[in-house]
Amino acid sequence: MLAPQRWIPLPLYTQVLIAVACGALLGAIFGQESYLGGLRNEHLGRIGLLVVTLLKTLAIPLIFFAILDALIRTSLPLRQGAKLLVICFVNVSVAMTIGLVIMNTWQPGRAWVGHVDELLHLVPGSAPSAGQLSAVQTGAQSPFEYLASYIPRTIMAPFSSSNIIGVVLLALVLGATLRRLRGAAKQGSGVVHVLVGSIERVYGWLVQMLGWIILAVPLAVFGVVAQVVGKAGIGVFTVLWIFLAAMLLGLAVHALVYYPLVAWLVGKKSPKVYLGQGADAIMTAMSCNSSLATVPVTLRCLERMNVSPQSSRLAACIGTNLNNDGVTLYEAMAALFLAQALGFDLPMANQILIVVASIIAGAGVAGIPEAGLIVLPLVLSAAGLPAHVIVAAIPLIMTVDWIIARARSGVNVMSDMLVAILLDTGRRVG
Repeated sequence: MLAPQRWIPLPLYTQVLIAVACGALLGAIFGQESYLGGLRNEHLGRIGLLVVTLLKTLAIPLIFFAILDALIRTSLPLRQGAKLLVICFVNVSVAMTIGLVIMNTWQPGRAWVGHVDELLHLVPGSAPSAGQLSAVQTGAQSPFEYLASYIPRTIMAPFSSSNIIGVVLLALVLGATLRRLRGAAKQGSGVVHVLVGSIERVYGWLVQMLGWIILAVPLAVFGVVAQVVGKAGIGVFTVLWIFLAAMLLGLAVHALVYYPLVAWLVGKKSPKVYLGQGADAIMTAMSCNSSLATVPVTLRCLERMNVSPQSSRLAACIGTNLNNDGVTLYEAMAALFLAQALGFDLPMANQILIVVASIIAGAGVAGIPEAGLIVLPLVLSAAGLPAHVIVAAIPLIMTVDWIIARARSGVNVMSDMLVAILLDTGRRVG
C-alpha cells in the first residue's frame, strides 16, 4: 500500500505570482463595480493593507529581540571580531555609495512622478505635502540635531514612535549588559539566566507569529493588485519595471564588480575562482532565497577555494549576521526611489540618515525569515514617508520583490565568501 503523499506548500514567490495574476484578472474584469453581493475590489484592497499593517506592527519588537538574542548567543574572539567588523563596514559602505550614486545620477524614481495616485492608490488631493515628510524638513534644524532626534529620550519612546535607530541602540545597550552579566554570573538558575531564557522564548514566539503573517502576504498582494488594477487598469504594471531595474542594477554593480575586484586584488582569488568555485552557493541562495540556509554550501565552496575552516566558519556562521549588503542596499535604494516618486529632493544629510537606518536595520534582522518585508516599512518611515503611503506601496513593490529578494540573497552569500577570503588573507599575513 502506498504511503499518503505529504502536502508541500508552494514557495512564497510562487504564491505571490499567483496572487498577482488573480488580482489583476479580478481588477480587469470588475473594475470598481460591485460583485458577490456588494463586494468590491476596494474592500479587498483594504483587507490586504491590514496584513502590511500587521507586518509593520511586528517589526519593532522582532528586531529588538533578534538583536538581544544574537548578542547573548554569539561568541566572537576580540581580535578576529574587530577584523570582521571592519571588513563588513567597508563592504556595506561601498554598497551604500553605489546606491547613492545610482539614485542621485539616474534618479529612476522620477519616472513614477505623476503616477503616484495610480500606483499607491492615494485619493486625489490627499497626496502628502512637504509638511508630512519630516525627513525633508531641514530648514528648522541642522543635520546633527535631526540625527540627535533619533536618540531615545525614554526607554519606551522608540517603540511607540517606530524609531528603528533608537530601538537598535537600546537593544545593543541592553544586549551588551546582559551578555556581561551572564558571563559574570555563575551557572545556575539565577535571575540573569531566567531573563536570557525568556528573551530566547519571546524571540521564538515572534518568529512564529511572523511565519503566520507571511502566510497571509499573498492575500495582501491579491487584494491590493485587484484594487489598483480595478481603478487604474492593467497598464499600471508598465511603470513597475523601472523600480525592478534600478534595484537590480545596484545589486549587480556591487556583486559583480566590487566583490570580484576586491577578492582578486586583496584576497588573491581571481574572479574565475571566486565566482566559479562559489557558483554553487550563489545559485543555492538565489533558489532558496536564504543566505542562512545556504551556509553548508557556502562552507563547501570556501573549502574549494582553499580558505581556512576558521575563517570560513567565522564569516559564514557568525559574520552572516552582519553580511547583509543585499538587504541594506535594497532598503536604502527603495526608500530614495519612493521619495523621488513623490517629488521630494532629499538633501545628502538625510539620504545618509536613510543609509544609516538601512545598515542598522539590516544587521538587526539577520536570520529572520523574509527580512526584507520586516525592514522596509521601518526604513521608509526613517525616510519620512507618510504611513498611508508606506502601507499602500509595499504590496505593489512585492509584485516584483520576489525577483529582487533572490538577488539580495545571492549578494549576501557573495558577501559571506568575500569576508572569509579577506579574513584568511589577514590571518596569513598576521
